[in-house]
Amino acid sequence: MNVLAIVIKWSYVWQNRGLLLHGLAVAAEVAAVSLALSVLVGLLLALARMSKPPLTWLAALYINIFRGVPVIVSVVWVYFGLALALNVNFTVFEAGVIALTLLYSAFISEIYRSALEAVPRGQREAGLAVGMRRIRVFTSVVLPQATKIAIPNIGSMLIGMVKDTSVLFIIGLTELFAVVQNLGASSYQYFALYTAAAVLYVAVAFLVDFIFRTVEKTMQTPPTGRLARLATRRRRRRVEAIAARFETG
Repeated sequence: MNVLAIVIKWSYVWQNRGLLLHGLAVAAEVAAVSLALSVLVGLLLALARMSKPPLTWLAALYINIFRGVPVIVSVVWVYFGLALALNVNFTVFEAGVIALTLLYSAFISEIYRSALEAVPRGQREAGLAVGMRRIRVFTSVVLPQATKIAIPNIGSMLIGMVKDTSVLFIIGLTELFAVVQNLGASSYQYFALYTAAAVLYVAVAFLVDFIFRTVEKTMQTPPTGRLARLATRRRRRRVEAIAARFETG
């Protein structure tokens, strides 16, 4: 009887796999959009933090405030407080993205600041010495190296974002945790459903870690990893094809 009960519980999870995967997709979408915005805002905050007063003071104030705010407080504040203050009706998706961006941009700004400071100052001076403009030195020399340093920690931030989307169920977003809550309320199969949700979150964490490790290896000098080898083979084939044309011509 116990074996039959276990089979019934897990068969219920399998029957609702479509809803669970849809909830996971919603969580991943919110996290992806939030990460893109957080990287942009975080980079601007890092530059402001490294500049002169009063910009450095304002950036430091923002960073210290939002690094100390819990996720659930940020979500409720944006969806109910900020929307009322600005007289704007945010959708649950927009509110979730804004809340996560406000929080994670503060963390990513510190990641980028340390990465930018890790780039040797002599490279900036060398770029200026050969006649490059400051903006060109930053975008072509400093930023790519800083991004390469920051990539592993940004990947960790994305994993945290995916997990923190579970808080967004309180404002009605139908992400994975909300789906589990709704299914559990009607079936009482909480153990199986929460176990399935945990497995899906862990699977996403492994996938994100694999993707960012691959990107990190590809950005190394010289590039390593499967993508780098594949790109190298393609370039070699193109060069060989061009050389063959000249020989036949």
